Amino acid sequence: MTLNKFNLPDVGEGLTEAEIVSWKVKAGDTVAVNDVICEIETAKSLVELPSPFAGTVTELLVPEGVTVDVGTPIISVTDAAAPEVAAPAAPAAPAVETPAVQARAVEAPMYGKLEMDTSDAGEPAGRPAGGPLVGSGPKADAVKRRPRVSAAAPISTSSTTGVPVVEPVETRPPVADSPERPTIGGAISGLVNKVLAKPPVRKIARDLGIDLADVVPTGARGEVTREDLVSYQAQRDAEVDKADTFWGKTGRPQEQRIERIPVKGVRKATAKAMVESAFAAPHVSIFVDVDASRTMEFVKRLKASRDFEGIKVSPLLILSKAVIWAAARNPSVNATWVDSPDGASAEIHVKHFMNLGIAAATPRGLMVPNIKNAQDLSLKELALALNDLATTARAGKTQPSQMQGGTLTITNIGALGIDTGTPIINPGEVAIVAFGTIKQKPWVLDGEVIPRWITTLGGSFDHRVVDGDLSARFMADVAAILEEPALLLD
Repeated sequence: MTLNKFNLPDVGEGLTEAEIVSWKVKAGDTVAVNDVICEIETAKSLVELPSPFAGTVTELLVPEGVTVDVGTPIISVTDAAAPEVAAPAAPAAPAVETPAVQARAVEAPMYGKLEMDTSDAGEPAGRPAGGPLVGSGPKADAVKRRPRVSAAAPISTSSTTGVPVVEPVETRPPVADSPERPTIGGAISGLVNKVLAKPPVRKIARDLGIDLADVVPTGARGEVTREDLVSYQAQRDAEVDKADTFWGKTGRPQEQRIERIPVKGVRKATAKAMVESAFAAPHVSIFVDVDASRTMEFVKRLKASRDFEGIKVSPLLILSKAVIWAAARNPSVNATWVDSPDGASAEIHVKHFMNLGIAAATPRGLMVPNIKNAQDLSLKELALALNDLATTARAGKTQPSQMQGGTLTITNIGALGIDTGTPIINPGEVAIVAFGTIKQKPWVLDGEVIPRWITTLGGSFDHRVVDGDLSARFMADVAAILEEPALLLD
């Protein structure tokens, strides 16, 4: 019998420590090579560790929640076969919630913010962007399907699955039309929602103020079902309950009402990087208001196109293409400032490729995964890449390799209804673009004041590399594409 100890490996480039988030095995379990034994959180992401040994787990050497250095033994495995154990009892059937409980879940008031600012960056104000990358709120991987019910209850006879639908006793008044369905005349009216859902489900979502694009669909054809709405609303209920009890008992001394959160993992690494960037690179920021009405028209046409059927399309897609196009015209924004080892000299490394970063507020903190060689992707391929990036980041499964080598970053502050901001440059880069919310504003066009879809772009630049003239030309080029996406065809 051989006792093997597995040391914590370096799963990234130069990482020195990691936290044991959760064990997937316990003492006495039998494991095979490459079986997942635990999840660890590094300074960059959440990673599953496979077992390098086959055999029986004898001891977990590090408890959950503890941060240890790379090279520390974390588990011991013997190659002896595990002793036979009695078969575990069959798990109890899940409790079926009553129709009243499910109805309450559907009736709860709207609450919650977006998860991140990627796939729907820059969506119009008043509509939470589906799959965003900034903020906090219902997590896609945290949504649980609730069991169906068969007990008598006030029901309607149609749903996306053909089962009875629990009707809420009272509902919120219908929310204002989403900006995806603008009411102004002309070519920018009538934007349509391409999320699949049957009319009863759309009605419930509309009454509750739920954007169907924010709900993870589980239907056989990728449609949002009534059960999906119940699960999504249950998640929002949990957040409301947490908010109601946040302040605690006022009778306690203030010292006992302070929550202390250790700074570690992704947040620790982010804090260090942001401080270094803010004080190492001389930031300069500029802003530009943009009439994005034609971008909204273009997004509408893409959503209706067969080529983009089933693909989530948002204004972020057009902005991403605009940034790639503008960087090709102003190459120095896609660069890195590199000091010599002795600090006596420096070089500017201009990248002839675009690893486009998208700032993502994930359940574990801020991450900036990037799309490799984004300049080579078609519009459809870029849309798929943005969707995949958002899904992976929401699930907390972004790998260290996906966050390395970025050349220029977009951050979507518009997903939370913010007009603009002064973002901090991602370390190793010299430019970042903040995408503000798109909303209707009075706009002077041909001497007349009319409502148009307006957004504000904010850009921060390393003034050692990008001076005022270059930053202005770059931002003007990005704005030009949002004002006239047809320029991408030139």
